[in-house]
Amino acid sequence: MTGVSAISQQIWDMKYRLKSPTGEAVDKTVADTWGRIAAALAEAEAPEARAAWAERFRGPLEAFEFLPAGRVIAGAGTGRSVTLFNCFVMGTVPDEMSGIFDNLREAALTMQQGGGIGYDFSTLRPKGAPVKGVGADASGPLSFMDVWDAMCRTIMSAGSRRGAMMATMRCDHPDIESFIEAKREPGRLRMFNLSVLVTDAFMAAVRDNAPWELRFDGTTYRTVEARALWDKIMRATYAYAEPGVIFIDRINKANNLYYCESIAATNPCGEQPLPPYGACLLGSFNLARFVREPFTEAAHLDLDRLREVVPLAVRMLDNAIDVSRFPLEAQTTEARAKRRMGLGVTGLADALIMCRVRYGTPQAVALAGAWMKEIERAAYLASTELAAEKGAFPLYDKAAYLAGQTIGGLDADVRAAIAAKGIRNALLTSIAPTGTISLFADNVSSGLEPVFSFTYTRHILQPDGTRKDEEVSDYAYRLYRRMFGDKAELPSYFIDAQRLTPPEHVVMQAAIQKHVDSSISKTINVPADIDF
Repeated sequence: MTGVSAISQQIWDMKYRLKSPTGEAVDKTVADTWGRIAAALAEAEAPEARAAWAERFRGPLEAFEFLPAGRVIAGAGTGRSVTLFNCFVMGTVPDEMSGIFDNLREAALTMQQGGGIGYDFSTLRPKGAPVKGVGADASGPLSFMDVWDAMCRTIMSAGSRRGAMMATMRCDHPDIESFIEAKREPGRLRMFNLSVLVTDAFMAAVRDNAPWELRFDGTTYRTVEARALWDKIMRATYAYAEPGVIFIDRINKANNLYYCESIAATNPCGEQPLPPYGACLLGSFNLARFVREPFTEAAHLDLDRLREVVPLAVRMLDNAIDVSRFPLEAQTTEARAKRRMGLGVTGLADALIMCRVRYGTPQAVALAGAWMKEIERAAYLASTELAAEKGAFPLYDKAAYLAGQTIGGLDADVRAAIAAKGIRNALLTSIAPTGTISLFADNVSSGLEPVFSFTYTRHILQPDGTRKDEEVSDYAYRLYRRMFGDKAELPSYFIDAQRLTPPEHVVMQAAIQKHVDSSISKTINVPADIDF
């Protein structure tokens, strides 16, 4: 790996390079890694076409134009018993002891193969509720979350990564206040991200300053003031950044698959709301690699090349659904019935800088929205062509699917293509954090985030659990320095996360969000001294 930063080479060697059980390098170069992945994903094609498709897949991979998520890069073509899927939401937890621990076992198996998981704990009876037949009171969902947390701490998931989990709870569960306050206790539930499932009815009650019933299984346990409960969530978020809120009714109404699934949780980073046993593949277009004539008045994103790469990425991830292993049979069934994927972007901020546009400005908002619309449009059209060739996803219902909120927002010719040919993949777009793959891609800006810092020291987790400090510099920053010299003053469009205002973050997310059918993982930096 020549001509790229030391951190990129280290990430490749530590996380993505195939090695033998004795530590000998099988992938001699990063080109070998991409060749391994391309060949593995082409295995889903007809035997006589595999070599040709592998060669076509290699191009965008070797150019770092398209980056499959880390599970694909680390696992495809290795022969190991690992999943290529990053994101899972597990099954519905039944309110009885045997089923609870069956779910714990499923969680452990999924995390062992490298999957991050999400769970809704609203299905468990509140603390103190009677347990019929044993003469005891329930310990409540938080006590079982402690068990999950302990399990997660003991499992090193595939690729030297600690497990990650999302826990959700409905805003009307009797234990919701304990859930909101759980992380005030030092060291508790540190393997979880927490989010409250907020309903439209609750938000109406907050607006109207109305009472709010906390109930379970038809029994009201007590009544609180909705606005006071909302305030409690906000104060906890202000104090220690959790819990988040998930507007769950809106997610279900806007879901392309509203007619055949119900969502109650997300993956750990939140970019994938998923149904029970739902799984999602992720991949990102590295926009920095599509910029032509950077830092000149003619700088622009090569949309023609982007339109060529998107269909190849759709086909790669669609094939990954068929070649991937899954920890559980229920996950296999779910993934292949709906064939969802999450195509997103990385290097957005670097691409803007290279086009001489400051992140968060009206020009940046317009460009980001236009670029994401091109990806959305090309992905949906590619999926209709795949459907014509290989068949629509098994749960495709033409009338119901076309009536969906998101589909209604697509251009008329895209909707017409879906109506005529069907669609291979139920959902197609999502913006993931892309932290490690962005480093691998010569440290481009991650996801849709601004550049965090143009130069900084990063603490890299080693396979033995220790951390190593590594100096890191941004891709666009290094390119600018190569072109104009180390002493050239950085123009005003070189803006980092520390100097942006929260509204400048929000408008960028809003522009991208219009063209995302799943969700977005986004960090918004606020001043340390901001008041409540």
